[in-house]
Amino acid sequence: MTKYESDVKLIYAPQDAVYAKLSDLTHLSVIRDRIDDPMVEQNIMAHAGDKVKPEQIAQLKQMLRNTEFTPDTVQLNGTPLGSITLRIIEREVPKCIKFALEGAPIQANLWIQLLPHEQGSLLKCTLGAELNFFIKQMIGSKAQKGVQGLADMLAMIPY
Repeated sequence: MTKYESDVKLIYAPQDAVYAKLSDLTHLSVIRDRIDDPMVEQNIMAHAGDKVKPEQIAQLKQMLRNTEFTPDTVQLNGTPLGSITLRIIEREVPKCIKFALEGAPIQANLWIQLLPHEQGSLLKCTLGAELNFFIKQMIGSKAQKGVQGLADMLAMIPY
């Protein structure tokens, strides 16, 4: 299994509050609900700089508009690969949430780890995927950027 890890992110909120928000995926629907807010787009551009093109943001917005949230799943509809589901498969209160990817051509798991910190809490995302050599060469850097982007996004959510 190949692992991709994000940087550790400081979140200025208590570990319990961050865990409560992230362990119920309906709370993440705020991302979809605010995607058309011009301030959100400006914030994305400010953090991503020239790494993200306007057409990529447009694709992200469209994908998020078609995303469904339940307490245990996030279902991405209308992706190039069809419908993909991220399902919570394990919760370790208040330290870790483990997800499995369903409907994708690869087997992958995602962990969100949380630790207490004197200024709030620390967050780290880890993606583990079963990739053959050729797939790893094709998507490895994108997977790393995706994990980092997820951690960045989760660090910006109000808790």
